[in-house]
Amino acid sequence: MTSSSAPGRRILLKGALAGAAALLSGAVPAPAAARDAAPLLRLRLPAPGGPYPVRAATRYLADPSRNDPWDREIGVRELMVTVLRPAAPGHRFPRAPQMTPGAAASFTDLAHWIHQPLPRTGVDWAATLTHAGTGARPRPVRGRPVLLYSPGGGDARTMGSSLAVDLASYGWTVITVDHPGDASEVEFPDERPNRERVRETVLLGPPDAATFRTMIDTRVADLRFVLDTLGLDRVGVYGHSAGGTAVAQALHEDRRIAAAVNLEGYLDQMDGELLPVARQASDRPLLLAGTDGFRDARLDRSWAALLAHGGPVARRQLDNTQHWAFTDYASLVPQLQRAGLMTAAGRAAMVGRADPRATVPAVRHLLRSFFARHLPK
Repeated sequence: MTSSSAPGRRILLKGALAGAAALLSGAVPAPAAARDAAPLLRLRLPAPGGPYPVRAATRYLADPSRNDPWDREIGVRELMVTVLRPAAPGHRFPRAPQMTPGAAASFTDLAHWIHQPLPRTGVDWAATLTHAGTGARPRPVRGRPVLLYSPGGGDARTMGSSLAVDLASYGWTVITVDHPGDASEVEFPDERPNRERVRETVLLGPPDAATFRTMIDTRVADLRFVLDTLGLDRVGVYGHSAGGTAVAQALHEDRRIAAAVNLEGYLDQMDGELLPVARQASDRPLLLAGTDGFRDARLDRSWAALLAHGGPVARRQLDNTQHWAFTDYASLVPQLQRAGLMTAAGRAAMVGRADPRATVPAVRHLLRSFFARHLPK
């Protein structure tokens, strides 16, 4: 994964190279009219299982004390977050989209470069709705515990919508955090000098050691800034992949975090140096959850280093699954395969072969039971 100040240009170049390769191989693209005539697939997210309706609201946050690590010309570190809370019963409200229209338009172009099994065309990414309402009043309960979510490297907070809404439907307030520049795409309320309204990732391809270090350091600082800005204390955090790495390290650094779930994030740097959280025992609950498909020697080594210290640290594994089974892709990818937009091998590479009717509830139950034990409502 290498950084660039002009990701759009690089994507265009890759697209041109892909087109040239198709011509050289004898493949002939379908005429534009034929492609446009085919209806776009509308994907669905599974409904939450809890007793409460859920309210969604987005917030823009800016940290003037930090510059953006991926684009120094921006001059400030900006974040977008979504706050999901149990809603008061009453009128039905429009369901919040998984992605804003601008973000969906960018993701349509980026999807295949971020995750190669995803289709280049054929999906209406703007049509997917969450099961959270916009405009609904929050349920009037004080002292409700808060959970923060950090997505995987290259992914936006929107790809963790299903799990976040489910947690909120059981009574937690959940704040999903984007990490702009790293996230595939983030739509802000408006443009600003040196930053368009939709900011796309500058990270395409496998990360090098310096890039990975910047990702984790930035994400930890982002999470702590959210705690500062929203005045939060005694919270839970969970994250996927690089987000899992970040929340585990944030738990180590910040005592306002009471418990954390690392969904398959390494606990070392790419050069093998263990993170401080892995070199020392954790005195607060930390769950390490992984899949059998993604498990490798590096993950085992870094997780084993932490587990060897003892303390309230546990490890769990989901079988017949792959890395992105902890995200919305768990339910979206099988729909893509059924529609003929993804191969069986592509599905297996992203989420494994297990049925989402089993994996989605399993992941939800894993996090609900952990936070119910260590951060009760």
